Amino acid sequence: MATKEDVAKGLLSIKAVFLKPDDPFTWASGIKSPIYCDNRLVLSYPEVRDLVEQAIADTVKREYPEAETLMGTSTAGIAHAALAASILKMPMGYVRGSAKDHGRKNQIEGVLRQGEKTVVIEDLISTGGSVLECVDALREASADVLGVVSIFTYGMQKGLDRLAADHVKNVSLCDLDTLVKVAVDEKYINPEDEARLLKFRDNPSDESWMHKM
Repeated sequence: MATKEDVAKGLLSIKAVFLKPDDPFTWASGIKSPIYCDNRLVLSYPEVRDLVEQAIADTVKREYPEAETLMGTSTAGIAHAALAASILKMPMGYVRGSAKDHGRKNQIEGVLRQGEKTVVIEDLISTGGSVLECVDALREASADVLGVVSIFTYGMQKGLDRLAADHVKNVSLCDLDTLVKVAVDEKYINPEDEARLLKFRDNPSDESWMHKM
């Protein structure tokens, strides 16, 4: 069974995660970030893809043994939900960001029965907003949402608080703390950058992490 360290090594090896504390990225919100995560790249690398999808399947079996269906978040979670569902021999579908304005006007695609025990598959959790919108849509459709499996989480307090407030369990294959430790060990970043990255995690709006310690 893959560990968080295994997943971290895989994500770093294919540059699905970039760590640039000295040349930060700018999020759409305007926040400066030393990290950029694009788990869509996992799909292009069979070895890492197999590792991640098997880890998702293993996590569903371990954490949500009663699960009856998987639902991917649109759009990044869809492929991962499909691949993990294939491993598990389980139905899957996905949740759109909003209902279509034509045809049947679905927001949830695929078969979802009332009370069906559902696990949401998400690629990335930061503040938790998008995954909670997905959970809300499923709950409104009378699904029994057992929880979430995500590939990566920043572990931001805002995200943790929002998930807890909505009584949503999330299990991530990897998190920022683990990834930073592996990045130091594998020499992707310097040891002194570890504290800066974790300081960003603790308060993304506080740009003091940008100053070397």
